[in-house]
Amino acid sequence: MIFETNGQGQPERILLAASECISTRGYANVSMRDIAKEAGVVLSQLNYYFKNKEGLFKEVVRMMMDKYLREIEEALKEEDSPKERVKSLVKYFRKMLHYNPKLFRLLYEFTGLAIWSPVFRDLLRNLFNDLSDMIEMYILKNSQLKKLKGYSSKSLSRLIIGSMFGTGIQALLYHDEELTEALDAIQILLD
Repeated sequence: MIFETNGQGQPERILLAASECISTRGYANVSMRDIAKEAGVVLSQLNYYFKNKEGLFKEVVRMMMDKYLREIEEALKEEDSPKERVKSLVKYFRKMLHYNPKLFRLLYEFTGLAIWSPVFRDLLRNLFNDLSDMIEMYILKNSQLKKLKGYSSKSLSRLIIGSMFGTGIQALLYHDEELTEALDAIQILLD
């Protein structure tokens, strides 16, 4: 399961069903009927709680964003030094690729959608900006990156995020565990 919840009312069941359907079949291949069936509710309940497909999917994106932001910040807070925080971030990505690849597929599905939809573009932009800010704050802010002189910490944080998620795409496409080793290469920045 992509998301863990303690209590599941109808809206939560619908969100979980939507995230499961999208991550396994893709946005274009999922209907509101499919989601209602997966959630065990009547179709009108989806419209009651979320108004339409876009409203439902926006809530799924928000749920996904909250999970990523919370878990990545927890991983970064576990360590004290920038180098150890990068290792913790790599460990988080490896764990997610291995144990929860559906969460990555969900992110990639919505990222593709964001290229064409202003509503989703703003949401995904916020996610990547927040992740970049986190990397800056926890890893780059007090680092001595003398050999990377000339590049802002914002640029470097975006490079790190792009590398992590880009490697994740490759790992999913190739179903290759060795690709997750490429995540370790991000540590070169702090050597």
